[in-house]
Amino acid sequence: MVGNVPVGGDAPITVQTMTNTPTEDAVATIDQIRRCEDAGADLIRVSCPTEEATSSFRKIAKAARVPLIADIHFHYKRALEAADAGAACLRINPGNIGSNERVAEVVRAAKANGCAIRIGVNAGSLEKDLLEKYGEPCPEALIESALDHIKLLQDHDFHEFKVAVKASDVFLAVAAYHGLAETVDCPLHLGITEAGGLIGGTVKSSIGIGSLLWAGIGDTIRVSLSAEPEQEVKVGFELLKSLGLRTRGVRVVSCPSCSRQGFDVIRTVEALEKRLEHIKTPMSLSVLGCVVNGPGEARETDIGITGGGKGKHMVYLSGVTDHHVEDAEMIDHIVKLVEAKAAEIGAQAEAEAAE
Repeated sequence: MVGNVPVGGDAPITVQTMTNTPTEDAVATIDQIRRCEDAGADLIRVSCPTEEATSSFRKIAKAARVPLIADIHFHYKRALEAADAGAACLRINPGNIGSNERVAEVVRAAKANGCAIRIGVNAGSLEKDLLEKYGEPCPEALIESALDHIKLLQDHDFHEFKVAVKASDVFLAVAAYHGLAETVDCPLHLGITEAGGLIGGTVKSSIGIGSLLWAGIGDTIRVSLSAEPEQEVKVGFELLKSLGLRTRGVRVVSCPSCSRQGFDVIRTVEALEKRLEHIKTPMSLSVLGCVVNGPGEARETDIGITGGGKGKHMVYLSGVTDHHVEDAEMIDHIVKLVEAKAAEIGAQAEAEAAE
């Protein structure tokens, strides 16, 4: 458990991200956390590099609506402070925080405050002895580092942990996760670290994280992007939606458009995605520019719009042809239909729960 969020076993795969504001600036960090929460983040990580940061973390943790993970490097006292300040989980490398007694102190603080621990192994910060042993970061080195850290915690009778073996190289990360999954039975945090910008990082992460999830490996994910953290959350959910592992919000099926299109598909999809961000209810919407594939896709979605001639387009509800809409009203009309469908699904869920 990370706070009130289960990780591992049969629990839903969680999506997390990390703030990039100075933690010492509680107002800015809380504002960013709020945006990530609105995007659907299950867990949010906050870096705590200084005593001032962990002091500010207390206020941040009280304001957050989702459990926070305190990111700790080297300074074991920051872990003690963060645990006392309301962290639901501590992200550490046990081997990096000093002596066995310091690890014991962190474990005692975690137990006393009900904190989980995430062991974060990274190809870019492997221990010197492992680099000397293997010559370079490789799957075996990452796995050995993870096992060493696991043993440190287990020797102190601590078992509420999850593990990551991240690398910026997709092949290295995937091989390491496969090897670790065959070796241990604990929750795994997936990520392709330093993946890149919004487009490149999304592609790399989708290949790496997606292939692991498809193989049944992984319990929580972070899509690491050089982009705003709420974008990481959105990409994470899209990844899970594509694999049928989580459903949240509107899943848009749309064509790339061509000269047959009856309306500007690209601009329409952009506008609809923006205006439907507030919808949390899972549903599907097809937006296709012409009748070649439009009717077929609409049959498989909750709501569909297919481009027609003379500025008049066909609207489908629950896969059935229902009515036409003209260009000028199309976007507003579709937004109202989606909002009404969301309200209908919500009312049905409440009625079923009451029964």
